[in-house]
Formats: sequence, structure tokens, C-alpha cells
Amino acid sequence: MGQGAHVDCCTSTFFFYLVIIVGLVSFAGLMAGLTLGLMSLGLVDLEVLMKSGRPQDRLHASRIFPVVKNQHLLLCTLLIGNSMAMESLPIFLDKLVPAWAAILLSVTLILMFGEILPQAICTRYGLKVGAYLAPLVHVLLWAFFPVAYPISKVLDWMLGKGHSVLLRRAELKTFVNFHGNEAGKGGDLTHDETTIIAGALELTEKTAKDAMTPISKAFSLDLDATLNLETLNAIMTMGHSRVPVYAGDPTNIIGLVLVKNLLAVGPKGALPLRKMLIRKIPRVSEKMPLYDILNEFQKGHSHIAVVYKDLNETPKKAKEVDNETDLENRGMKFESHDTEMAMAKSDGDQQKIRSTPPTPGFKKHRGCSFCILDLENTPLPVIPPSQEVVGVITMEDVIEELLQEEILDETDEYVNIHNRIKVNMHAPQEKSPDQSSPQHSSVASPPRPPPTHPVASHPEAPPPTHPVSIDISQ
Repeated sequence: MGQGAHVDCCTSTFFFYLVIIVGLVSFAGLMAGLTLGLMSLGLVDLEVLMKSGRPQDRLHASRIFPVVKNQHLLLCTLLIGNSMAMESLPIFLDKLVPAWAAILLSVTLILMFGEILPQAICTRYGLKVGAYLAPLVHVLLWAFFPVAYPISKVLDWMLGKGHSVLLRRAELKTFVNFHGNEAGKGGDLTHDETTIIAGALELTEKTAKDAMTPISKAFSLDLDATLNLETLNAIMTMGHSRVPVYAGDPTNIIGLVLVKNLLAVGPKGALPLRKMLIRKIPRVSEKMPLYDILNEFQKGHSHIAVVYKDLNETPKKAKEVDNETDLENRGMKFESHDTEMAMAKSDGDQQKIRSTPPTPGFKKHRGCSFCILDLENTPLPVIPPSQEVVGVITMEDVIEELLQEEILDETDEYVNIHNRIKVNMHAPQEKSPDQSSPQHSSVASPPRPPPTHPVASHPEAPPPTHPVSIDISQ
């Protein structure tokens, strides 16, 4: 462009061109800032803000979401506007200054006021700026629609539409840890909150094998035992609310007895255990997820289950079970109830099951009738040869895995029963809180070998000689 095309200084045309140049730089900066600010806002983040953000953030997110919903169309619109402004700026500058000065001023203005400054502002205040300029963006979407829409459709076909990016389980756990006040990043979640959330995320990957008590360390009673003073003292010493019952082999657990049902039994009565109300105990595979076990416990049939291992399971079969778990592993089965039904069918329609005599006072119960083990009319349940009992699991075990901390009650002796770490329940109250936590609790010397007992697998204290008084609050 020749020298004659230049506009004289301080004329009306000069100021008109100057206003256009300022407008182009401002428009280019606005498009660059909105491109970075709006495109950095994910759809999931906006939905979270609309539902649970602060009132002001909810209002801003609700204004921005319709604009950002079609991301490729928005991107094309903003880039077209930015390109038009940057390409037009040198043309108008060339009318006022020489060509070399027009190029130098164009690059400087675009770099400082069209890129760096707007993007720095929109990076920090993108939500607020985007909400205020949402009406302008709507106008630009309609203005550039004939050009931007075909290009956005091509991008949708080539790259696919923008999908909501959700965090994976491990990423979500790390995200929660960053929001803890212990991470030092300004989060307000306490240690207990982050621990419980992490435990809930990890619980889906844990199975019954991870939370069970090994059968060798579980307290149980023989079906043929007698509820004398020694037995009642052993039950009271353990402090359990439910005690498994086995027949013959300690691994052949057939049911359980509620300790509260023993309140009507006198220590001098020497009542046989089989005369008591024996409840059926469900069996679960060691590969059953803890969430499924928790759901079954919530049904109220039983809060304790026997964990078994499938001896016939091969490595290839184990993968199939992990991918599509069968019904037996997915739900708790009351095997004794199935045995009753099978015996009733085998007797035929002509043979009727005789009616049971009136129920004694100590065998009365409330709840489901099929949860009670009928020892008089049905044979004892037997663990199949293909299954090996490896432990027992209770509701408390699952909750401890969820909380990722041990739950201690008034009768617990161990912080960690698997490692036989004892807890000092008589520690002075003046101790610091760190010493009272399970990780810093007083560890006693290795426990002495438990004495043999005719009915209990490992009672820890010898029976007292004074009369017993049972007070079960669990």
C-alpha cells in the first residue's frame, strides 16, 4: 500500500480508524480469553456447580451451561471471531503508520492485549466472565452459525462429540485426599471423612477373604455341649452377641446361637445346647464382594456368615467366577433350609411331617421361621466335600473395612485379632490422644497359649468359681 493511502493525523478519519483498531484488539482479546475460559469448564464441573455449588456459582453455571453444551460449535465460533479480528488489525494499522510499524504494532498489541492479559484474567475468573458475557456469546453463535456449524459437524464426525469426563475410582480417591485438611492444599475435609470415603471406594474391590476372622481364631460351641457354669462363663468372657455352633468337626458350622437367648438358662440347669434355639447360618464364598455381603446382612436374616473356599475351583474357573459370579456366591444360602425342603420332598406326599410339641419358653423367638434350625425333624447340615470352611465374617467386620479402623467395644481384648495385638483397656485417661488410638495403643507381651476347653475353641480366661450373672447388652 502506497504512502498516499495514509490518513492524516488528528483528523476525524484518523480517530475513526483508531477506535476501530482499539475495538479489534479488544474483540480479539475477548475471543481469546473466552476460548480458554469457557473451553476449560467441563460439563461435569458445571453440573456439579449447578446442583451443589454456592448460590452465585449456581447462577453463573446455569448461564454458561447452554453455551458450552455444544463444545465444537462454541470453539469454532470463538476462533472465527478471534481470527477475523487479528487479520483485520494490520489492515487498519497500515492506514495510519508505515508497513513495518503496522506489523510491529499488530504483533505487540495482539500479544499483550489480545492473548496474554485476557487469558490470564479468564483463567482465574473464567466462570464469572463467561456468565457475564454469555448473552454476547449467544449472539456470536447465531452470527457465525452458517460458517461455524458445518465445521463443528466435521469435528464431531472426526473426533466425536465432547463426552463428560468422569474420574476413575483411583483418581477420585486421590481427588478426595487432596481435599483433606492434612494435604495442605486448602481442603476442609477431616481425616475421618477422607478415610471413610476412601474406604467406601475400596470396599468394592475387597472380598470376604479380606475381612473374615480365620476359623482357627473364631470362638464356637459344640452342638453336644452342655450349658453349665463353665460354658456360660466362657461365652460371657468372649463378649460376643452371636456364637457359631458346630457339629463334630469345628469347621462343620451348622448354625449359631444368640447369646441373649441364654438369659433364661440357669447356670445350675446344665441344659444341652441342642435344646436351645439354634439359628441357621448362611455360607458365603471367600470371593464374595463385601458390598454384597453388607446388602445381605441388611436383610436381617443373619449378621454373621460362614466363609468357605471352593476346593474344585481352578485358575481358569476362578476368572470366570470373578467375571460373572454365580448365584451361590452372590447371595447367602441357608443350606439347612434347603435340606429341610429336600427331605420333605423325598418323603413323598403320603408321609406328613409330624407336628412339633409346644415350644419351651427359652426357645420362643420372633422373626423369620425358616431361619431356625429344626434339629428334631431334619438331619444336621453338612459342609459339602468341595467346600472348606476358612473363617467367619460379621457385620462388624464389614463396617471396620468401610471405616478402615478397628471397632472396639467393652469386652474386646485385641486391636488386631489376626496379629494378636492386645489393647490396654485400663490405660490412664491422661494419656495423649495419639496413645489412645489403635495404632499407638499399649501392646502387651505375647499372650500365653490359651487353655484347652471342651466346648470353646480358644477361651482366654479361666472360668471363675463364683456364680455367674449374665448381662448381655449387645
